[in-house]
Amino acid sequence: MARMQRPQSCPRRRAAAIRARAPAIAAARRLAVVLLGAALGAQSSRALAEDAPPPAFNWAGLYLGASFGAGFPLHGSERLQATSGFGSPVFDLYPKGVTRPGVTVGAQTGYNWQKGPWVWGFETDFSLLDGRRGPTGAVLSSPVHPAPPFFTLVSNSSANFFASIRGRAGYAWGRSLFYLTGGVAAGGARGPATLTLGAGAPDAIFYAPWSQSSRMKYVIGAGFEYAFADHWSARAEYLFLNQSLNTQVFDNGADFVYVSRVRNETHILRFGLNYHFGAVNEIPGELRYGQRPHGDNHDSADGANNGAYDAPELYSVHAQTTNVVQAYPRFRALYDGPNSFPSGGKANVGSTTDLFLGLRLWEGGAVYLNPEIDAGYGLTDSVGAASYVNAAVAKVGRTAPYMRFQRYFLRQIIGLNGGEGQRDFDIGSRNEVLESTQNQISGKVDKDRIIITLGKFAVPDVFDDNVYAHDPTTGFLNFAFNEMGAFDYAADAWGYTYGLATEWKQDWWTARGGVFQLSTVPNGVDIEPQLFRQFMGVAEFEARYDLFNQPGAIKFLAFADNGHISKIDDDIRYAYLTGDFPPRVDAVRRRAVKTGGGINVKQQIAPHLGFFLRASMADGRYETVDYTDIDRQLSMGVVAGGTWWGRDDDEIGFAGALSGLHGDRVRYFELGGTSVYIGDGALSYAGEKNMEAYYKIGFGKNIDATFDYQLLVNPAHNGARGPINVFGLRFRAAF
Repeated sequence: MARMQRPQSCPRRRAAAIRARAPAIAAARRLAVVLLGAALGAQSSRALAEDAPPPAFNWAGLYLGASFGAGFPLHGSERLQATSGFGSPVFDLYPKGVTRPGVTVGAQTGYNWQKGPWVWGFETDFSLLDGRRGPTGAVLSSPVHPAPPFFTLVSNSSANFFASIRGRAGYAWGRSLFYLTGGVAAGGARGPATLTLGAGAPDAIFYAPWSQSSRMKYVIGAGFEYAFADHWSARAEYLFLNQSLNTQVFDNGADFVYVSRVRNETHILRFGLNYHFGAVNEIPGELRYGQRPHGDNHDSADGANNGAYDAPELYSVHAQTTNVVQAYPRFRALYDGPNSFPSGGKANVGSTTDLFLGLRLWEGGAVYLNPEIDAGYGLTDSVGAASYVNAAVAKVGRTAPYMRFQRYFLRQIIGLNGGEGQRDFDIGSRNEVLESTQNQISGKVDKDRIIITLGKFAVPDVFDDNVYAHDPTTGFLNFAFNEMGAFDYAADAWGYTYGLATEWKQDWWTARGGVFQLSTVPNGVDIEPQLFRQFMGVAEFEARYDLFNQPGAIKFLAFADNGHISKIDDDIRYAYLTGDFPPRVDAVRRRAVKTGGGINVKQQIAPHLGFFLRASMADGRYETVDYTDIDRQLSMGVVAGGTWWGRDDDEIGFAGALSGLHGDRVRYFELGGTSVYIGDGALSYAGEKNMEAYYKIGFGKNIDATFDYQLLVNPAHNGARGPINVFGLRFRAAF
């Protein structure tokens, strides 16, 4: 998953101001950039732009709005098909669902580029959608039905919402915009349900869990938008929403099954109102980098404008797509298990595409949103090694693309220098300028500051960062080199959770603390909904220093997971007591606290050459909570920039790691137990060893291709299998 970058001090890399009186210059500097995985376009022709007349309304830039309308479902009937155990369609049931036109209300945000009359961009939205509800109540059976004369179906309401990431392309005429749109959608899930036949004998009660389709969901449509004021527009839009075929399975526990299949397709007509922030992305009235008030002169002795104040951004828009192909040949193995790398060889491809949107709300405060599209699989469907080989794609793999809102959070920066210099024209020793990058809006801040982050994000966005090894979309792919292996941090199956983090940054040190919700069950897809019922506390202290005139830092981290966690020895005892083998981690879960910690070192050896080291340990008496199956680990490596050999955008890295398990966990896997990432059905214990090397070829700052090689010795801590040679190729494009 893409990490949030937070450089300590970096120059602004923004373009010169786009003046309202010079739209021709603005058009000449417009770049067509990556949208949903493609790098598009090139710099527009200045000569053509200078000849173009000023548009009646400039659609370029960020916009935010709301919509209201109606949805018209296409399919109203439902059939409970009698399958296993029944033997005849005469047992089929036909409940009466509630399917009718319904109201839809939601919010949207997006970004446009414009060249002449042509407008293109992207939009993401979230909307409530009434009109389709699961059937509930007692219903008469068919007269030919041989079962009891009525049945009762109690169904929790469907997840009546939809969300999407869509591309948009249109033609502007005067203050009007006609456009087409289409993309990937989400939603359409169904909640748990209960089916009761007749009076409800024990074998006549059928249960169905929460369900949704794994097929691709999509939305296509068209619209008309009119700008009725300088920053405001109204629109009418038609969408066809396909949330795919949803299958729900009802089981009575005695080999009798009903299956319900519903196709979720809806026509949507809605009207919206948008506010456009404009293409000039700066706060009005602020000075830009290099500008001076009249009569002022703060140039340095060498003539550089390195003391100039840079006006803060109003909003931040970035995107990134990452595609990874990995494969390994046949290797030695005495046996394969349920969570093993198949010994015959395997290849998989997976991708993630992210939008990173940020909007400044007030001084120091900003809100961020990260919708994401995932597709494909990690190697062997994300199992087989404790230090798993691909952290760049989602663990939850699907053949069809699907979307989720992975991050949405508020960040507040509070300066501790009393606001001194906040609106002065020099960047002094007590200020620094933040770069415009993913999940960060540029602007000047106090060097000494407090940073508060609240919402849904990833724990490693704030904790256990290391400039040389932390982002699997640009650096090392293996788990062992991106976070501490024994840092069992709170997360859902995609790596994100709800939480609060606070950072206190001073001259040479930073203290961090946070509290985060665990998943409902270890490594589950759902985050614990009740606050502090299952949670993690984490603290980190960072000290910065110079060693032989080269900057470095060391971090000390401690964490505690408090939730319903299985103690491995209890699971083993339960298996012997009941004769239920192999042992299971979900057999005896109770309230417990799992603790751990580690150190993280980064050290520059020379410019564009650095070293990293991580060492961590956790209480291995307990199961893996939300990260991976490692109880102790040591990892280290070296990363060098291509400046050393004349290719500034290239990079090379080498790293190695040693991992191990607690004795209770060794016994558990020897008995055939499985866990989050490993479980070979048996175990000849030997600590897992990993080596990774990569070479990244940069085609500019935002497009690169990486060749990656990994060697796994004793994969899954098992000396009876391996070694495994894993070859990978990663493509990344961003703006």
